[in-house]
Amino acid sequence: MKEDLTVALVQMALAWENPVQNRVAIQQHIEEISDAVDLIVLPEMFTSGFTMHGESIAETMNGESIQLLKNLAKKNNTAITGSLVIKEHEQLYNRLVFIEPDGKISTYDKRHTFTLAGEHKVYTAGKEKVIIDYKGWKICPLICYDLRFPVWARNTEDYDLLLYVANWPKPRINAWDALLKARAIENMSYCIGVNRVGLDGNNHEYPGHSACYDVLGHRIDSIPENKEAIEVVTLEKSKIKTYRDKLNFLNDRDHFNFRE
Repeated sequence: MKEDLTVALVQMALAWENPVQNRVAIQQHIEEISDAVDLIVLPEMFTSGFTMHGESIAETMNGESIQLLKNLAKKNNTAITGSLVIKEHEQLYNRLVFIEPDGKISTYDKRHTFTLAGEHKVYTAGKEKVIIDYKGWKICPLICYDLRFPVWARNTEDYDLLLYVANWPKPRINAWDALLKARAIENMSYCIGVNRVGLDGNNHEYPGHSACYDVLGHRIDSIPENKEAIEVVTLEKSKIKTYRDKLNFLNDRDHFNFRE
């Protein structure tokens, strides 16, 4: 078990529906990380931006983007996560992949597809919540619109880190800021959100606002807004235990069964 977990938040611009250009950019960004880190977090749909033209840029789990991340994870001895469009059994998914240095891959398919943009008409919604055990840390990975649904994120598994990757637009960025902080507080876990920057092919603007909050909702990063940036944060397991033992808020949580 690793007492401290170092995480690099990669807030980047994405080339519209251009996996080749985005793979080059991802490799360059990762090469810029000089510190040894345990985990690198990329945005949602890191090969394309938030597109509803999934069929044109979809890859398989053996595609070039997965192979690149596997090679970079091994080379840099770090896990890498983010989501991309995956085609499997003739269906498209907005799928988060979590690739470890030894090549192990965990996946999470976005549960709450963004109906306002018609995502539900293009991508198949996931049905399973996933908890990843990595270096003794229990990590719950979620994607963008999932942030608005606290029941799905409820910390019934005693996870240590709640992780969101996103393409969250500027007009609703106040909700992103407020809900990231709230998810950390109500679940007594670290909460990281990594959002993209720049314009997409639909002229939607993304301002970043990537952030990391501790179990009390204190922000522990200083990543700038509205521009590409990488920041490394250190998460401390001892602080989670200290505050959970002292305050016992999770012991008073409601118990429920999630049903379709």
